[in-house]
Amino acid sequence: MTDPLKRRNTECEVYDDGTNTFFWRAHTVTVLFILTCALVYVTLLEETPQDTAYNTKRGIVASILVFLCFGVTQAKDGPFTRPHPAYWRFWLCVTVVYELFLIFILFQTVHDGRQFMKYIDPKLGVALPERDYGGNCLMYDPGNTTDPFHNIWDKMDGFVPAHFLGWYIKTLMIRDWWMCMIISVMFEFLEYSLEHQLPNFSECWWDHWIMDVLLCNGLGIYCGMKTLAWLSMKPYQWQGLWNIPTYKGKIKRIAFQFTPYSWVKFEWKPASTVQRWLAVLGIIFMFLLAELNTFYLKFVLWMPPEHYLVLLRLVFFVNVGGVAMREIYDFMDDPKFHKKLGQQAWLVAAITVTEFLIVVKYDPNTIMLPIPFFIMQCWFLGIVLIFTWTVWRFFFREVGIGERSPFQSLPSSVLCLFFIFSLIHHCLDL
Repeated sequence: MTDPLKRRNTECEVYDDGTNTFFWRAHTVTVLFILTCALVYVTLLEETPQDTAYNTKRGIVASILVFLCFGVTQAKDGPFTRPHPAYWRFWLCVTVVYELFLIFILFQTVHDGRQFMKYIDPKLGVALPERDYGGNCLMYDPGNTTDPFHNIWDKMDGFVPAHFLGWYIKTLMIRDWWMCMIISVMFEFLEYSLEHQLPNFSECWWDHWIMDVLLCNGLGIYCGMKTLAWLSMKPYQWQGLWNIPTYKGKIKRIAFQFTPYSWVKFEWKPASTVQRWLAVLGIIFMFLLAELNTFYLKFVLWMPPEHYLVLLRLVFFVNVGGVAMREIYDFMDDPKFHKKLGQQAWLVAAITVTEFLIVVKYDPNTIMLPIPFFIMQCWFLGIVLIFTWTVWRFFFREVGIGERSPFQSLPSSVLCLFFIFSLIHHCLDL
């Protein structure tokens, strides 16, 4: 196992040969001077509009910007340094702002919370119908002579490349093929189980398993693993920009600024100890909950799927998820060195829970819709099998060393159970 102290030093204490000193400096005085000048301009030279709503919005935005200026220059650095430590400090502060916004929404009434969204976008605050992806599930429809494959083309919307890109980035975060595949497959089973609550969870079988799991998710995971393999083999020898003699070399050096300073391969080893096993189960659970929050939040807050706020939330998790996963891995890898959970991981966990609580408060009737009995039976049996395997693996069998894959020792009966569940579900739909 890599020495955590050595790994921490090589990733956070970036070598500066003297040519990039200005680039790496925090510029705290400069930022403070510019901020003060802006506030002086607003106070002395700008006429305050006589619009209460506009001034309220502008005051909130200004408060957020001042907090971001403070955070970018003064906040604690995380595990990542590229392309610049200030970039990751910025997203840490954005995480705090987003969590505070969620807390504010949580403390409003359902009506006030939904109408508050109008202050962000006047088009919001109106109930919108959910699109149903189910219906006619024929891949080839002979009744439609014009376009018999119209069902496939109807599913080829903007969410197809989003699925691929999302799983490509998630693979870069998790850095484990087995965990990615388990989360991908488990989410499809969650869609089966919850389609009675949200109509857009209802999809055709080939949409679940061919378009989502195999093509979009599977291809994204494959490309992500290839990228991880390249990053793990890439030589990390950094040179100052102005010490590179050729323009081609300078451009290449600038491009590599957006790659990691060094690389650490994640070895989750969930079957090594019961603590790591429970931690990995918790990570998978939080990933699935965050995925579900995406659909339920836009449902309860009346945001259309194509709204820019939905996209901004995904961009947000792309930037903070990788840092959170790295902090979780460091905390699990050596709890003596990393005595407390990282700041970004703590905030991401709090955000995921707060989003779920908003969903519960804003639409408890949808959340409490009874799950079909046979689905409850399948989930109950799956949980019992996992619990039984856990007890057998860690309390009745000597813990093995050097297992080939983190999840190969998990009983295949669990996955078989879920595939049987999928088959029963489709038979009942016929």
